[in-house]
Amino acid sequence: MTLLTLQTFRTESPSSTAVGGPVVTIRRDDPAPLAATGRAAGELAHLLFEQHDRDQVHGTWRRLISGEEFSYRPGLSPTERASLSYDRLRLVNGAAGSAEDLANDPRRLAALHEWTGAVDGGLTTLASIHYNLFLGSLLDHDRDRRDLSRFTSLERTGTFLCTELEHGNDVASMQTVAVLDRATGGFVLHTPTPGAQKFMPNTSLTGGPKSAVVAARLLIDGQDQGIFLFLTPLSDGDGHLPGVKVRLLPERTGTPVDHSLTAFDHVWLPREALLEAAHGRLDEDGTLSSNLGNRRKRFLRSIGRVTTGKLCMSAGTLGMSRAALTIAVRYAHSRFIGGPKAGERIPLAAHRSHHGRLLDSLATAYAMTFLHRSVMNRWVDHTDGDREEVERLVAISKGWITWQARDITTECRERCGAQGLFPANGIADLPLNIEGGITAEGDNLVIWVKAAGEMVFGHRAGGPGSPSPDPDADPELADLSFLRGLLAEVEGIWQARARKGLREGPSGNPVARWNEASSAALEMVSVHARLQAADAFMAAAAQAVEPTARFLLHTLCRLFLLKQLGAHTGDLLAEGHMSAHHIRILPKVIDTVIADLAPHLMPLVDAFDFPAEMLSSIPIASGGLIDRYVDDAAGAAVPAGRTAAAQHGASNVPLM
Repeated sequence: MTLLTLQTFRTESPSSTAVGGPVVTIRRDDPAPLAATGRAAGELAHLLFEQHDRDQVHGTWRRLISGEEFSYRPGLSPTERASLSYDRLRLVNGAAGSAEDLANDPRRLAALHEWTGAVDGGLTTLASIHYNLFLGSLLDHDRDRRDLSRFTSLERTGTFLCTELEHGNDVASMQTVAVLDRATGGFVLHTPTPGAQKFMPNTSLTGGPKSAVVAARLLIDGQDQGIFLFLTPLSDGDGHLPGVKVRLLPERTGTPVDHSLTAFDHVWLPREALLEAAHGRLDEDGTLSSNLGNRRKRFLRSIGRVTTGKLCMSAGTLGMSRAALTIAVRYAHSRFIGGPKAGERIPLAAHRSHHGRLLDSLATAYAMTFLHRSVMNRWVDHTDGDREEVERLVAISKGWITWQARDITTECRERCGAQGLFPANGIADLPLNIEGGITAEGDNLVIWVKAAGEMVFGHRAGGPGSPSPDPDADPELADLSFLRGLLAEVEGIWQARARKGLREGPSGNPVARWNEASSAALEMVSVHARLQAADAFMAAAAQAVEPTARFLLHTLCRLFLLKQLGAHTGDLLAEGHMSAHHIRILPKVIDTVIADLAPHLMPLVDAFDFPAEMLSSIPIASGGLIDRYVDDAAGAAVPAGRTAAAQHGASNVPLM
């Protein structure tokens, strides 16, 4: 495990000649030991990664990405990078054990996304589609009806075709049809208009033969029965099958994936192609039976894997955030700049302007992780009675986590300066890959608007039994419960504004009425997400036993809560929940908390537990610079293996 603190720094940069000067020491009298021990970092990792289930849930994937096969490959074309992601998908499949068990285990499936997201965004996309959307959908629909061995062995890669070129967020209006062919008992799958082409599935020939689960409108004797899923072979070793038309889309941002437009020209499918379950089955005479009363509910149940997909998208961006922070913090300790005295060299991490921003992001990343664990537990344990509430919580959390992930990775890229612009240094691709997570499995703003509409009157702000905070109760803003209570009040304030907007909006014009309420309602959702994150953070902090770990979690959670309140102090003062004294001291309190945490930057990212082998292959994460990947004078590329750091001398960030 990596161990380095801010207290002691060497006086030379690992990438330049030594510079004379005094040893730089930064000390502060903290209420906990300055030198965080490996035991403290270990306990933090224990709490971050599923505690006693850590190895079962995360161990396989952590070990997998430590292999040479997952190191950065310079000089690849977009097509070659996409092909590499498929090769790595096969490595994932080999390590997974039972592919069916993986698809049915939300925790382990999400963990796969957490670890692969840090090294290959394209692989994360492919794994999400194959295991969750494709294989998971097959397992959720009368799983015993068909042989899945071709898909579990990756003889055929699975993909998922739902959204269309003209139907994304309104996918329930899709136009692709599957017409019951009474003569054969099968179906005819057809794309009736250019706008009905399936948009962005990975359906090219890259990666080998593929099959798809295709969402299409079932037509029986001209009657629209709603949208169902159909298992559809797309290609074999010789190319795309007759009637399947695939056109590769232009290159998009982020790690390349073979996203395509896909259409069907009267493709016949056998009777067993229809994915059936209690929400929709065809009798022998072609009559549809269902335990759900309307087509929309049947459609939502058909694509129920999208909820697990939201958890997977959140997990992927979580892993990217933690990777960016690990790289940026390590770089901040190994990058030396001129100090205030002649000849003195100090690390970037010594400056509050640098480490303060990283600590803000670290506090959020811890909150995001604990929120994800809490929401995952709710989803795994949900019942039919609370399914809708939990699905809404999953959607809200996905929006907040992925948006925060973008902010964190962008901040980390900037803190690494020009070195952060090179993909070989592990950060540059991350914000662009997160953009995909923001849009996938439901565009964030759209799913938040839906949640906001449900929560204006159908939700109790702050949680049941939340007492109003006494503005005189905590004059120094140190009590987590007091700070949490303030955030709960903020949620209630914005809910009240949203309700007022709906009540006072123009009658007879639903869109205009919602427009009067939507801004406040969306802010309510945002605060609700942060409140849920704070609750999860506080619960985790309460479980810490080792003193330094307990101090770090409590202090980091305090920083998170203080930062969330900053934009709302005016409302809290106006409503009598904060005093003028609180508002005056808030900036100083935040600065003091950051100072208390600054010596512990390295242990806080050590707890993210990235393999030493992975970090040693990233120049700025292992005491080196991008010149590791520069061609030498003879025109041969410098090796970029896991041990390349050794070519550049001793690192300021020793691996243990």
